[in-house]
Amino acid sequence: AVNKMDTTKWSEDRFNEIVKETSTFIKKVGYNPKAVAFVPISGWHGDNMLEESSNMPWYKGWTKEIKSGVVKGKTLLDAIDAIEPPVRPSDKPLRLPLQDVYKIGGIGTVPVGRVETGT
Repeated sequence: AVNKMDTTKWSEDRFNEIVKETSTFIKKVGYNPKAVAFVPISGWHGDNMLEESSNMPWYKGWTKEIKSGVVKGKTLLDAIDAIEPPVRPSDKPLRLPLQDVYKIGGIGTVPVGRVETGT
């Protein structure tokens, strides 16, 4: 979401500039910018959050590519609903990747990690 569009007087040029800069950064860190929905919003006024805003008639909606195809929408809620949840390998054995090991006097060695599934 590109927030505070009300402070730029709903400027399409400013929105496009932010999308361009953010897309460049997203690409540099190894993600596909086409898989990201960019939505101009105003959290203060509620524009394009739950319902389409009349303050940005130039905004035609977002399109993003996901594994199952192309998804389109107009609001931030649509973009959130279009997020694909990660696949949880619940049929795989339990894993506990260790993050740290503490040696506590009188208690002993205490391994610390997070519980995950998978092989």
